[in-house]
Amino acid sequence: MNVPAAAPQRTDRAALLARLAEPREYDLAVIGGGATGLGVALDAATRGLRVVLVEAHDFAKGTSSRATKLVHGGVRYLEQRNFPLVREALRERRILLRNAPHLAQPLPFVVPAYRFWEKPYYGTGLVLYDLLAGKSALGRTRWLDTRALAARQPGLRTQGLRGGIEYWDGQFDDARMAIALARTAARAGALLVNYCAAVGLVREGGKVAGLRCEDRETGRSYAIKARCVVNAAGIWVDAVRRLPGRDEPADDAMLFSQGAHLVVPREFLPGDRALLVPRTRDGRVLFALPWMGRTLIGTTDTPRPRVELEPRPLAEEAAFLLGEAARYLARAPRAEDVSSAWAGLRPLVRPPGQASTKDVSREHVVRIAGDGLVTVAGGKWTTYRAMAEDVLDACLDAGLLRGAGRCVTAEHALVGAIAGRHSLGDAPGLRCYGSEQAFVQELPGADRPLGGGLTEAMVRFAARHEYARTVEDVLARRSRLLFLDAALAHGLAEAVGGILARETGADPRIDAFRELARSYSRWPAGASGSTSFSR
Repeated sequence: MNVPAAAPQRTDRAALLARLAEPREYDLAVIGGGATGLGVALDAATRGLRVVLVEAHDFAKGTSSRATKLVHGGVRYLEQRNFPLVREALRERRILLRNAPHLAQPLPFVVPAYRFWEKPYYGTGLVLYDLLAGKSALGRTRWLDTRALAARQPGLRTQGLRGGIEYWDGQFDDARMAIALARTAARAGALLVNYCAAVGLVREGGKVAGLRCEDRETGRSYAIKARCVVNAAGIWVDAVRRLPGRDEPADDAMLFSQGAHLVVPREFLPGDRALLVPRTRDGRVLFALPWMGRTLIGTTDTPRPRVELEPRPLAEEAAFLLGEAARYLARAPRAEDVSSAWAGLRPLVRPPGQASTKDVSREHVVRIAGDGLVTVAGGKWTTYRAMAEDVLDACLDAGLLRGAGRCVTAEHALVGAIAGRHSLGDAPGLRCYGSEQAFVQELPGADRPLGGGLTEAMVRFAARHEYARTVEDVLARRSRLLFLDAALAHGLAEAVGGILARETGADPRIDAFRELARSYSRWPAGASGSTSFSR
């Protein structure tokens, strides 16, 4: 699927805030600029509704930029016999890969077997996975002997190997997918503003009738009237439910589970396939993926007591990931090999009674309170589009919205979509811009590389067309250098900040980013091989 290379829209902040100040009533106001909120905004805008979205930080600042970079049907959910969730995710996987082929691609996985029962057990499950996918299948599952598996996956420990299975799933760039969603929604007519926090809800006749928000750069407040308000704030869902302007009590609806990730050089797992270990020593799942010229190792499932804007891997999580990687890779990565360590919090809907976060369903929930506030919680990146469709349908069924057309997002390509063979395993570059590559190359600085595949022109494009305001926006989410190589990102802060300051006239927050980059390269307290730098 290709999107015609129309000139990219400008994201001039003064113009966006001027629109926000206009006295108008929206059909829908969305709080939260992660995968879910952006999906809701796009669905509503393409149904012909008047839409505004506000995000307190940058788009995808939270969980939505910290995924394991997989578009998957949920192999792990097969053991739980949650077949409806697997079917839905497999269908949505196919749609996502089709609508954003420049940001998401099929990826082959290998599952090694070191015990006699693993190959038939996991192989049978993965054949069922193919059957559930049906026409959405990305490739055929293969049973492999030891020699064939070792040939397909260089870097795998061969001692005791009894063969294994190859199957297919998807991989994507989560943060850039979020930016593409924002820009596609804006192209459909929605108004989206980052760094604009919802600080209260407006009530009329006992019902939520809008929100109050505050520009975090100037401190200016805005009142937004809307027939329907959707709380899609991810890990901050409970905080939004308690905003001033509500009379209804709001108990804690969410649990939090942390997923930690380590990035090491590509030579630890060369080739173009990913490694999946379905059951580690403590029952978790381990992935090792080719990602943008590096190898990404994850993830964990650690209960956390509260929301954190910048969650950090715990010492025991880092030790677990390195220890498990050493069991399956021929060359074991060490602490000093890690170029970036990061974590994200999964927002999980709290079930009745007590349950471990590993046992809590990843399915989403849509709830409409007595005062009309709509809250969507849970879910995962792969099913963001289906979640958004459920939210809009629930709003229509409840009479909160009227005059909307049918959902068309299953056939709506995202900005930049261009067909062709891509690999997210390759080093970062122009690939992620898809059909807009020529526009990037036309900007000043296209021939001036900064490092890590980033050019001056890419920074200008981020500022002019991708809502970027700070060095972190560029180096963490418009490019992924912070998540790939924290030391390199730290070293580029000054150059990127200078370009941003000239483009936006705003403070690019260079020093704040440098401190953040140090934390991505620093090991948690108690972990061996702790490193830091002070450039």
